[in-house]
Amino acid sequence: MDLFRTEEGLDAPDNAADCAPDCEDSLPLAERMRPRTLDEIVGADHILGPSKWLRILIEADRVPSMILYGRPGTGKTTIARVIARVTKRRFYSMNAVMSGVADIRRVVDRAQDDLKARRRRSILFIDEIHRFNKAQQDALLPFVESGVIALIGATTENPMFSLVGPLLSRTRIVELNPLTDDDISLIVKRGLQKENEQPGNRPRVAIQPDALGHLVRSAGGDARVALNILEAACYLARDRAKSGAKASPGQRETGAAESEAMIDLLIVEEASGKTAASYDRSGDNHYDIASALIKSIRGSDPQAAVYWLGRMIYAGEDPRFIARRLVISASEDIGMANPNALLIAEAAAQAVERIGMPEARIILAHVAIFLASSAKSNSAYIAIERVLKTIEEGGNYQVPNHLRDASYRGASRLGRGKGYKYPHDYPGHYVKQQYLPDQLANVEFYTPSDQGYERRVSERLNSLRNGG
Repeated sequence: MDLFRTEEGLDAPDNAADCAPDCEDSLPLAERMRPRTLDEIVGADHILGPSKWLRILIEADRVPSMILYGRPGTGKTTIARVIARVTKRRFYSMNAVMSGVADIRRVVDRAQDDLKARRRRSILFIDEIHRFNKAQQDALLPFVESGVIALIGATTENPMFSLVGPLLSRTRIVELNPLTDDDISLIVKRGLQKENEQPGNRPRVAIQPDALGHLVRSAGGDARVALNILEAACYLARDRAKSGAKASPGQRETGAAESEAMIDLLIVEEASGKTAASYDRSGDNHYDIASALIKSIRGSDPQAAVYWLGRMIYAGEDPRFIARRLVISASEDIGMANPNALLIAEAAAQAVERIGMPEARIILAHVAIFLASSAKSNSAYIAIERVLKTIEEGGNYQVPNHLRDASYRGASRLGRGKGYKYPHDYPGHYVKQQYLPDQLANVEFYTPSDQGYERRVSERLNSLRNGG
């Protein structure tokens, strides 16, 4: 048995669009919903929209070897199949877990024969290409370089870390953006329409807005997961309608006919295996729970901080929103008491962007616990607020002459920089001189606390102030 599939321009059945009507119903909804054209692909406008580089190359049948990099359910396999269909190339598909160098060579032999005999080009799609070892990746190099095949690799791992340099230099890295809630919602609505177009005497299915919202959040940006939940929910809703269950309160409120199968929140909970948390990302509870997280960190309670974080994650909150709040807290509430807190929070925000969910939950928990456990100081927050208030009240004073820019020609004639003392010329790299405007010479905006690292800051500033 071949470890790979070969399909001539996807002329062989590969999804519902290629099936006879009697076999379509047996396919999972996610397969029936696979796009067949570039315009049907959701969430990839940055590479496949009108006038985008990849679309232009595909439509001109100049497909480059590429690595599709993105989270599960973002359409890597779908894009590869659509490319083969649009270009009418022979399409070979293999999974890196189950394939080896011998399989690669067999594909290449067939591709070479096809190119010579029919002048037909081929695409080799390798799913989970990051699982190939160095020898397996190296085996691809001569064929990719010669153009015998156009390689399309799919990976959920950062290719810069998981693929060898020579292969990276011969391929284009195409990063797929995580699907947004709007993308998933559109896919679900299309899937529902597809379900309702299925032949047979079955009730039409509708979905309540809160159920749709919970379904979208439960999918976690994965189109396949969303469609699998929807398919199960449709079955449950029709089964309830068939059994003669009374209309739910949601049906009565929306005026839905009792003969219509309605997907409500309870059905989506059952289909997804996730309870809808009491959390609405667009409502007051969204801000209440975000507030509870930050206040728990400020109050040095890591148990509460990780709990409120979990509530946000479980409800499908955008991890980037959480990361931004943690970065703010690192300065506002920890600040100078532990300057490393900002570095760690910012590093976490970048890691969340690069890695995505579900693994990003670990990074967010790490930071929330670290911030809650750190020494606290809001001295930086207080300092900038005092400054802004002073300026608002008219404290917009001139820069003292000795601090003004003296680097340009003629500055000395204006007295710019005159009297400035260069601290590095003095013992301890410090010399006492006035840096604030005369009107604010004795004002103290920043008052260091005695917490954590800031205690050392306080001791140093006191020592300088006292001439030490």
